[in-house]
Amino acid sequence: MNNKKIVRIGLIGRGLMGRMHANAYTHIPTIFPDLEYQPVLQAVASRNEEKGREFAETWGFKSFENDWRKLIERDDIDAIDICAPNNLHAEIAIAAAKSGKMILCEKPLSHDINQAKEMLDAVTEAGVANTVWYNYRRMPAVTLAKNIIDSGKLGKIFHYRANFLQDWTINPDLPQGGEAAWRLDVDAAGSGVTGDLLAHCIDTAMWLNGAIEDVSAVTETFVKERMHQETGKVQPVGIDDACIFHCHFENGSLGLFEATRYARGHKALYTFEINGEHASIRWDLHDMNRLEYFDHRDESHLRGWRSIHVTDGEQPYMDRWWIPGTSIGYEHSFIHQAADFFKGLEEGNKGCAPSFEDAYKTERVCHAVLKSAKNRSWQQV
Repeated sequence: MNNKKIVRIGLIGRGLMGRMHANAYTHIPTIFPDLEYQPVLQAVASRNEEKGREFAETWGFKSFENDWRKLIERDDIDAIDICAPNNLHAEIAIAAAKSGKMILCEKPLSHDINQAKEMLDAVTEAGVANTVWYNYRRMPAVTLAKNIIDSGKLGKIFHYRANFLQDWTINPDLPQGGEAAWRLDVDAAGSGVTGDLLAHCIDTAMWLNGAIEDVSAVTETFVKERMHQETGKVQPVGIDDACIFHCHFENGSLGLFEATRYARGHKALYTFEINGEHASIRWDLHDMNRLEYFDHRDESHLRGWRSIHVTDGEQPYMDRWWIPGTSIGYEHSFIHQAADFFKGLEEGNKGCAPSFEDAYKTERVCHAVLKSAKNRSWQQV
């Protein structure tokens, strides 16, 4: 890395997202060699020492810590990447900001709206570069959708609808809590599908279609009690298994959102569709390299939905990869976000969007959704 500025990464957490982020950093020097700033896998922190050391060795981190506080205290760490459970985000991020470290945080920003605001205030006061890993923005087809919308081709927007469907919790014997199932524990996660799945849909929606003004929501918890993995006791389940809400956007369009972990046959079906006065767009994660587009201004005898295969070098990010017609995958969205973060340092704009400020706006919508469902009333964001 001669003549390059290095960013020494301290990764906290070695789960799925820890692997995704580590993989992203390893690709930056080869796929984005022109970036002035380049990452170095300096250290990883994990409470499980055996698995943490194995993770560090597998991914090429130079060292290991079993306490994230020690990682933040180190002088040889420039950026803290938070891949811990949601309830730890605030404490880690605030400590990192006070230490002057750059921060890359997994979504959602926090498990609690008040802590999310404290995190935003901390990074704002410290002036540190930051981003939150809402990675779907960096799918080339989704970025292309953004470019098309910003060009005005859709005209006035009338509708935005999205859903995120899974089926992995349809089992009353599945425990809550612990290392593997913390997303089912309200104390660790803060919420269920609202913070885990709908947060992605909301971030993408506001990026593509602008701010959300108000919401009306319904949530349901289908399995009311589960055994807690850490205590061995059966106790109430506090997270939402399913959520549906509709909303008004500031641009006058209507929104309809659904997320559930109880849609048998769906592992990760994330889709959105946007209807405008001239044209419509739709996207499906299961066919992530395609964007569907309909333009009413086409000649009537040729009018119809077209399927755009987003693999050409002129399309977002694709000039970095293979030849036209060959696809990329889910993991590439993290590589793109990491590259944009380092590009942001180069341009002096403090990292990349979505920033903590952007993620706090998504957090406010999630908070309003849960409050609406609880009170059975419309809630302003």
